[in-house]
Amino acid sequence: MIIFPDISPNIFSITILGIEFALRWYAMAYIAGILIGWRLALISLQKPALWPDKGAPITPPQWEDMITWIIIGVIIGGRLGYVLFYQPAYFAQNPGSIIQVWQGGMAFHGGFLGVVTAVFIYCKRHGLPLASTADLLALCSPAGLLLGRCANFINAELWGRPTDLPWGVAFPGIAAQDCGQLEGLCARHPSQLYEALLEGLILGLVLLWMAYRQGGLKLPGWITGLFFVGYGLSRFIVEFLRQPDAQFVTLENPVGLAWHIGSIGLTMGQLLSLPMIAVGVFLCLKARRHA
Repeated sequence: MIIFPDISPNIFSITILGIEFALRWYAMAYIAGILIGWRLALISLQKPALWPDKGAPITPPQWEDMITWIIIGVIIGGRLGYVLFYQPAYFAQNPGSIIQVWQGGMAFHGGFLGVVTAVFIYCKRHGLPLASTADLLALCSPAGLLLGRCANFINAELWGRPTDLPWGVAFPGIAAQDCGQLEGLCARHPSQLYEALLEGLILGLVLLWMAYRQGGLKLPGWITGLFFVGYGLSRFIVEFLRQPDAQFVTLENPVGLAWHIGSIGLTMGQLLSLPMIAVGVFLCLKARRHA
């Protein structure tokens, strides 16, 4: 068992006129992820040999302009995804809480749909090729996922199910330590780090290898399809070890399945990942067919 290190969720904080201002690790993960993705995209756009004969799908100024749309899509989509997918009953009774993003509550799949919507609108407005633009975005996304999941770990949130494996982590807090044990500490899977490894590091390296060594960007939609499949499979697998959201856990459903028949079913994360995998397979097949 590993005791969770004493890490503050804040990188630093200052108090001005009695008001505390803090820079949190999670916010820094968002900022760093966007900056790394922005830089990787610019490098890729400056390499015409990576792209189909028509060249890069978007100019550097257009990419920098689209970043603003992407950020808005992440925030709005992530929040609405959490509201609609995870706690619709609560927010129906407390609609004013929907805009209180600073209280926490974002969903990746919602943020993903928000980004898809923002990129689709931007491409249509500016006459840009949607598939290749999406490939560029998919290539840059794993860096943000890696940093975001590491920030989840630092915040001691979204931890996994109880385990007796030697790398199990004893996270702080009453909820994390509520494993039904009679005495001693409760160790849990560090599922945040599992996701950081799979959907961040490994998926990112695979996409870079496919794009830079295998000509993946020459097949519009191929890199996007791989990203969808890679993320969907990674999330689907880790969900078996990740503690479900409390609102899905009941005495009759202690595993926290969002859909189930008896003891067999799927978590909400798995349900939302299945369409991603299906769309990803479709995009990969379509890209290969038009190669």
